[in-house]
Amino acid sequence: MTGPSTTGPSTTGPDTTAPGAAGPAPADRAPAARLRPMRWWHIAPVLALELELFPEDAWSAGMFWSELAEAHPGGTRHYTVAVTPDGAVVGYAGLMAVGGDGDVQTIAVDGRHQGTGLGAALLTDLVREAARRGCADLLLEVRVDNTRAQRLYERFGFEPVGIRRGYYQPAGIDALVMRLDLAAASAAPTEHAAPADHAAPAAPAAAPEDLDEPAGHPRPDVKKDTPHG
Repeated sequence: MTGPSTTGPSTTGPDTTAPGAAGPAPADRAPAARLRPMRWWHIAPVLALELELFPEDAWSAGMFWSELAEAHPGGTRHYTVAVTPDGAVVGYAGLMAVGGDGDVQTIAVDGRHQGTGLGAALLTDLVREAARRGCADLLLEVRVDNTRAQRLYERFGFEPVGIRRGYYQPAGIDALVMRLDLAAASAAPTEHAAPADHAAPAAPAAAPEDLDEPAGHPRPDVKKDTPHG
């Protein structure tokens, strides 16, 4: 996959905390959030959240500016932020759509909002936008050790198709490449709004193909992998 995903953070699952990070805080500390198109004034709070969630491989402000430069009618990007009633940005997600192919650039959720269904809502937004743009497939990368995010993606119909060795730097963690056939998944089921924590374990899948592609500057996990629902 190309784009900032190859030079910076990558898709973090709807669980927006890196593996091993603290779990979600009590629900009373997580006010409801609404999804809105990401604008330039959201870059500062998004960057702060990015640095908090992915300190080792966070995207730079310049990368977000470059992404938003293509988020216009006719552009190749689509970015969404989750904002609470008091104006706090608690999640974000980005899509690249080029030539009928979609790629989840990033998806992240504040730790206090993980487990509330926000990650699933962000992913649903990307899936629907990819379908609206006529994409046949939607791809993403996720750390092989981030099973929680993988369960969320599996609920949406994503299937493993390959491995990128040493994709996440500087840790050298492999990335599991997953693909969603948008032709088969005509729309994101409403049950996707349920927290990923409640998803049933997926059945073992066949060993994915080893893509063995140079790490370059990979996106940090599907996003960085933070989806926690």
